[in-house]
Amino acid sequence: MGLAAVALPFALAVIMLGLGLGLAPADFRRVLAHPRATVVALVCQMLLLPAVCFGLVVAFGLSPVLATGMMLVAASPGGTAANLFSHLYGGDVALNITLTAVNSVLSVVTLPLVLNLSAQHFLGDGTDLGLQFGKTFQVFALVLIPVALGMYVRSRAPRLAERADRPVRIASVAILVLIIVGASLQERDSLGGYLRELGPVSLALLVCSLSVGYWVPRLCGVERRQAVASCMEIGLHNTTLAITIALGILGSSEMAVPGATYGVLMFFAAGAAGLLLRRTAPTATAAPVTSVPESEHP
Repeated sequence: MGLAAVALPFALAVIMLGLGLGLAPADFRRVLAHPRATVVALVCQMLLLPAVCFGLVVAFGLSPVLATGMMLVAASPGGTAANLFSHLYGGDVALNITLTAVNSVLSVVTLPLVLNLSAQHFLGDGTDLGLQFGKTFQVFALVLIPVALGMYVRSRAPRLAERADRPVRIASVAILVLIIVGASLQERDSLGGYLRELGPVSLALLVCSLSVGYWVPRLCGVERRQAVASCMEIGLHNTTLAITIALGILGSSEMAVPGATYGVLMFFAAGAAGLLLRRTAPTATAAPVTSVPESEHP
């Protein structure tokens, strides 16, 4: 656990720094330009999805620690991979950036709340697998300080931020893979049993996340490109954050396994969802002449 306690927070800091390098204050102001799409997606992400996940872990009868770990995944904000998949499948990438930025800030409050309630429910009042004030402050530092630093670098040295953006993103993907492999190796003796137990519930959560992320906004009158962005944002979580909290802060390798399992499956599920959305897309894809490009919104 000594190496994990040092390496995982550093790895997450690199990922969050990369997120900050791609953000500007305008990304937060864009909430005012598309309030319906933003509010609907955030409600799905922060309220509906944890409720769905709770129902699934109870229905599938997960063990208490794994159930708490799965709730930790559901409470984690969207990851930067959502931007890539949204771009590949015709989503509103600007909305993805806005949702990731806002949700990453809000998760400093919502994630400890969901995790502590889940730990209390599944593990009992006497458990130490929760985020008390000191550990919550660690989450705050790991999430917001690197993002703020990245935004500061972008504002002061935009060319440096632009040059660093791609290498940091590549490093983020490599780090995610290494973290998933490391978490899996740490529990290798029990990995087969965990996969049999977690595979079905992870796939069920993915199907629900991607479906909720697309259809709830559409039913609320959100246009299709923004619904695709919401679909990817809600389906692709920052599993690195979930694994870092489980391993690096709480010291539980078992609680990290749901994040590793979800982190592997989510790319395949998001790819399948994207292909399905592309096949069902309207044949007329030309934008109306009166539409305003996202970059021209104030």
